[in-house]
Amino acid sequence: MRGEIKGIGFDLDGTLYPNYRFNLKLLPFLFKETRLLTAFGKARSIIRKEQNQNRLPKNDFYAYQAEITAKILSVEPKPLREKIDKLIYRGWEPIFKNVRLFKNVLETLNALRNAGYKLGLLSDFPPEAKLGFLNLNGYWDAVLCSEQCNALKPHPLPFFQLADAMSLPPEQILYVGNSLSYDVAGAACAGMKTAWIKNVFTAGGGLKKTKADFSFSNYRQLHDFMLN
Repeated sequence: MRGEIKGIGFDLDGTLYPNYRFNLKLLPFLFKETRLLTAFGKARSIIRKEQNQNRLPKNDFYAYQAEITAKILSVEPKPLREKIDKLIYRGWEPIFKNVRLFKNVLETLNALRNAGYKLGLLSDFPPEAKLGFLNLNGYWDAVLCSEQCNALKPHPLPFFQLADAMSLPPEQILYVGNSLSYDVAGAACAGMKTAWIKNVFTAGGGLKKTKADFSFSNYRQLHDFMLN
């Protein structure tokens, strides 16, 4: 498998840093905006169900997401979209100034680039500002947000667009993510190889259970798998 791989794509949230470090810092917001976040989560679940039937948003994704969320909350969509952008998309980003990456992430990214692999990043939330706060700029040949592709993971469309942006066929890309349902399933559906980073809640799963081509719990393992 390794000989076929020319590029490596990564998820961001929960993959390059542990989610719990972010969630702890988010607790005050979670308590304050529980109703909004619940509706926002329901709206994204509705969108994913529609995607399963190949019904993608016909207009701007963010407008469509706000429209569904507004219906759940019985409010007007335009001011709600502005509120979602202010509180969720832009409001969360400064938190990443104090979030630490998983151990050995930077070492692994540097080694993979030096070995000639193309590196890409595909996130369900806009990643650009986060990458700056996490000191992760400068590593990537392509950076994409699935929402800007008009679909959420695990729909294969964002993964196909990542492959196009990396100028590689999907079968030559290994995609690394922490979610079996979104990252591993979506990348596999697009024809990519998959690597799953396990956490303390899912570490009991094996390769057969996850259906990932490779699983690891420390970036040193991914480093050694690709380079040794």
